[in-house]
Amino acid sequence: MNKQTDLKSYTTGNFKPGSNPVSRLIWYFTNVLFFINPLNPSSGLKKFLLRLFGAKIGKGVVIKPNVNIKYPWKLKIGDYTWIGEKAWIDNLDEVIIGSNCCISQGAMLLCGNHNYRHPGFTLITDKIVLEDGAWVGAHAVVCPGVICSSHSVLTVNSVATRKLEAYTIYQGNPAQAVKNRIIQ
Repeated sequence: MNKQTDLKSYTTGNFKPGSNPVSRLIWYFTNVLFFINPLNPSSGLKKFLLRLFGAKIGKGVVIKPNVNIKYPWKLKIGDYTWIGEKAWIDNLDEVIIGSNCCISQGAMLLCGNHNYRHPGFTLITDKIVLEDGAWVGAHAVVCPGVICSSHSVLTVNSVATRKLEAYTIYQGNPAQAVKNRIIQ
């Protein structure tokens, strides 16, 4: 490999943003003005803008103020899902959120990490899936490649580094199963 190739892999690895530079620039300012901006409480406008940029958004979705979404064209949200204030969907890869999910305040869905084994810390990405009824608690983190199975719960300040089983409550860093979720 030559130095120029090494420099490219140093910064991006196999990452592809999935849209052209002009669309990414327009989205950047749209995200700042209408999503990250805490003065815009309108979920309807946010859903319209997300769809305009290629997101698949179900009915009854609520997106609170001050939410940061990296790439809407890599986002799918089912029906009646709630995204709380200051949530960050850093979807460098696909994020699929089912119906009746909750992403609480300050939660982060992080699709990227860096390869600590590579001298250039190349970017590694993987998708995140929240199946129907999953709940990501306030300030919790979901790492790349994680599946939060149906009705699983990741509690406040916990970190999911591997698959969360259905109807199970997880806590800690790394998150461990602590009990079953019983829905009555």
